[in-house]
Order: sequence, then structure tokens, then C-alpha cells
Amino acid sequence: MSTQSDAPEYSSDLDDQMCFALYAASRAVTALYRPVLDKLGLTYPQYLVMLVLWQQGAVPVKDLALALHLEYGTLTPMLKRLEAAGVIRRERSIADERVVMIVLTDAGVELRSRAKDVPAYIGAGMDLEPVEFADLRAALRKLTANVERATEEAASAPAG
Repeated sequence: MSTQSDAPEYSSDLDDQMCFALYAASRAVTALYRPVLDKLGLTYPQYLVMLVLWQQGAVPVKDLALALHLEYGTLTPMLKRLEAAGVIRRERSIADERVVMIVLTDAGVELRSRAKDVPAYIGAGMDLEPVEFADLRAALRKLTANVERATEEAASAPAG
């Protein structure tokens, strides 16, 4: 059980803000991806979509949105651009016509081989030891889960 003396001290200084550290790190990592993804004709969010499809194959839009923690309104324009680029297509599910499946085209499958070196390039740019990389990823996953849970609890709390 936590006591008042166990609580961390919080500062309002910009450099002490967790949100700012996450924001700056996210911008830096996204900037690292930009030149290599530009050569593939992808933005960073589009690359994330492609990673899911390369791993899972055809995916319902709903599952894609869940995997990427995105709203449909954010995902739909991205899928339209990927479809216009010829790397995916949207199809109605044969089992349930209400379900839209996202399917890789031949060009989307081929793009995977052109993107195979992206993780190594990004890993080298991050310059973390394997244990540091794994620990940071685990901490970020825990942070995400904790914040999502807190957000859900706050949304369902009675107004007071």
C-alpha cells in the first residue's frame, strides 16, 4: 500500500512532464522513420497498417482499428489512400456483408520485401542495447494499458 511519503513529487516544469518526454520521443522516432518510409511511399501510420496486414493477412476494419488503437474516422482516410496507392483493397466479407475486410494486393505483398530492412534501420538509429529496448517497450506497453484503464474509469465515473 502506498503512503503519502511514497508519492512522487510532481513538477510543473516542461522538462519534468512525462507527456512532454513521450511527445518529444514520439516526434523523434517518427522523424527517424520518415526518410526510409518516403522511399516506400508510406507515411508512418500507413506503415503501421501494413505491418498488421503483413502479420495477419486479411483483417476486418474493426480489428485493424483495435490493433492500432485508432478510431474509424482516423483509419478510413488512411485506408482510402493505401487503396489508391494499390497496396490494399477493401472487400465485403463473404460470411457477413456488413464486415469490410482489408486485403493486401500483390503490390502490398511485394512491398513487404522492400520494407524488410526498416526495423534494423530504426533499431540502429535508436541506439539502445537489446535489454534497454525490451525494457522500454515493456514500460511503454504498461503505461498505455494503465492510462487506457484510467481513461475508461474516468469516463464511466459518475459526475460529481
